[in-house]
Amino acid sequence: MSEHTLNSLGFAKPEGETRVVVAMSGGVDSSVCAALLARQGYDVVGVTLQLYDHGAAVKSAKSCCAGQDIYDARRVSEMVGFPHYVLDYETNFRESVIEDFADTYLKGSTPIPCVRCNQTVKFRDLLDVAKDLGADCMATGHYIQRVEGPDGPELHRAFDGGKDQSYFLFATTHAQLDFLRFPLGHLDKNETRRLATEMGLNVASKPDSQDICFVPEGRYTDVIEKIRPHAAQPGDIVDQNGTVLGRHRGVMYYTVGQRRGLGLGENTGTDPLFVVSLDADKGQVIVGPRDALLRDTIYLNDVNWIGPGTLAEANGTAIRVKVRSTRPPEAATLHIDDGQVRVQLAQPDMGISPGQACAFYADRDDAQRTLGGGWITQTA
Repeated sequence: MSEHTLNSLGFAKPEGETRVVVAMSGGVDSSVCAALLARQGYDVVGVTLQLYDHGAAVKSAKSCCAGQDIYDARRVSEMVGFPHYVLDYETNFRESVIEDFADTYLKGSTPIPCVRCNQTVKFRDLLDVAKDLGADCMATGHYIQRVEGPDGPELHRAFDGGKDQSYFLFATTHAQLDFLRFPLGHLDKNETRRLATEMGLNVASKPDSQDICFVPEGRYTDVIEKIRPHAAQPGDIVDQNGTVLGRHRGVMYYTVGQRRGLGLGENTGTDPLFVVSLDADKGQVIVGPRDALLRDTIYLNDVNWIGPGTLAEANGTAIRVKVRSTRPPEAATLHIDDGQVRVQLAQPDMGISPGQACAFYADRDDAQRTLGGGWITQTA
């Protein structure tokens, strides 16, 4: 390979001399990612993280990172022919993700543990492991694109909009983006499964993970009760004027936008009531009509900016934002007021909850470039 010719991962050396650590969850995406790179001749090393005691999780075929997944990742590495390591990261995962998950609910907010996992265990701790293993880069099976821009690598939404994972990767930093690669970003999921079948991978027909990996039965409150026993405090369900309508057994059992399970009976009028906010300090669940869920101002902290220039220079910039992973980007303006980051939506939106993320995108018709994002602290 000539001095100026770059391989597909952007390095000016042969594939066989380019070491790639691939984060392998045991699912079809990361398995295809590793197998493709190995087939292209790269020096691939697979790494799977054991993140928690998987004894209970193996009962669910929809959860990720369980015992079956570790076995599946190992089988792929054996079939394709590259080394594979399993690392015990239970303590890191518990401290950085599971405990944060429980505490966020107890504060009356709604967490996104998958983002915290990417932000801490995967893109901080595992990245360090990859460097210790002498890797030139680390690859993952995420559906997102890394594009070389005039000022360095940029993060762009995936070709397959239905599988795009940019919302969960808003916290990726410039330094991490320099080291990361996303080989599946230009594919759709059907093509990924076709490749898995073509390469004879044992995970070709494996279903996608749907639940939070450490909540395999979908009951997040079971996890909180185990991590923080007796932390839930009963309190009042009140309307927006403070009138007591009923009692609840703990704010952690409720989320903004919730309608069912309020237990208020038939004494609240004809219009259905929704949880419009949670006040953990007062122990109150505040309910109101559907229109009361509308918000157009979002306040953020721990903001990550990977757009052009600096965050301060972006003050007043028109952007697009996503406040749910499944929603399309919507028009907004970014404001920085004495260090406080605020997003002003062009149109009010419903069900925006503290604890969730607000991801930023370039204000173009395709809103392809991801500019970063932050954690929602409050709305108005």
